[in-house]
Amino acid sequence: MPEPDTTARNRYFLMTGSRLVGVAGAMLGLVLIGRAVATEQKVIGVALVLAAMIFIAVVPSALARRWRTPPEL
Repeated sequence: MPEPDTTARNRYFLMTGSRLVGVAGAMLGLVLIGRAVATEQKVIGVALVLAAMIFIAVVPSALARRWRTPPEL
C-alpha cells in the first residue's frame, strides 16, 4: 500500500503553528504591559504585541504564497 502524501498536512500544521506562536507572543506582550512598573517595560510590551500582530498577519500568508501550486500551462 503506498504511503499517503503528508506534505499538505505538514504545511498546514506549520502555518497554524506560526499563528499560535504569534498569539503566544502577543499574550506575553500583554502580560508585560499589565505588570509593568516602568515606562520602558511598557514600551517593550507594546513593541512585542505589535511585532506579534505583524507576525500573525504576514508569516502564514507568505508561507501559503511560497507553497502555492504553480498554474498549469
